[in-house]
Amino acid sequence: MNKLASRRAFLKGKVLRNDRTAIRPPGADEAAFLDLCTQCDECREACPEDIIKFDAQGWPVVKLDEGPCTFCGDCARVCPTGALDPEQVEDWPWRATIATSCLSMNGISCRVCQDVCDHSAIRFRLQPGGRAEPSLDADSCTGCGACANACPAGSVSFERRAPHNQEVAL
Repeated sequence: MNKLASRRAFLKGKVLRNDRTAIRPPGADEAAFLDLCTQCDECREACPEDIIKFDAQGWPVVKLDEGPCTFCGDCARVCPTGALDPEQVEDWPWRATIATSCLSMNGISCRVCQDVCDHSAIRFRLQPGGRAEPSLDADSCTGCGACANACPAGSVSFERRAPHNQEVAL
């Protein structure tokens, strides 16, 4: 099936573009997900963090700016179609990135993202002039979203990791 539109979306009059920036629930393989998902709402209902929402076309997406994902796998376990694979929950391809709008990079003392990161993936390096620059260790980052949810400036976004650990900016 064409990766740009699923049969279901086509029949519903919703021709879907392949939006690689959409963060699907854990366990989703983008191509298979669009073909298998029936938009049944089971994953959203099962999410204990209430971070699975629906995009404008009715597809489930994870909103990491609304809260962190614990990778509990509840969404994948309740998926009746196999669009979410419980075996793939741990293979989360998303990693945080920090934009130049970061308060600390602009001379305002803030280290909230570092404070909430349980994996110590974010550190700050002091710079001349009293500023501190965030440094993100992509290998330590799980992509859980705790930093995005806590950032008062909304400076944290997410990039999908490409195969062989090559980063792809989206």
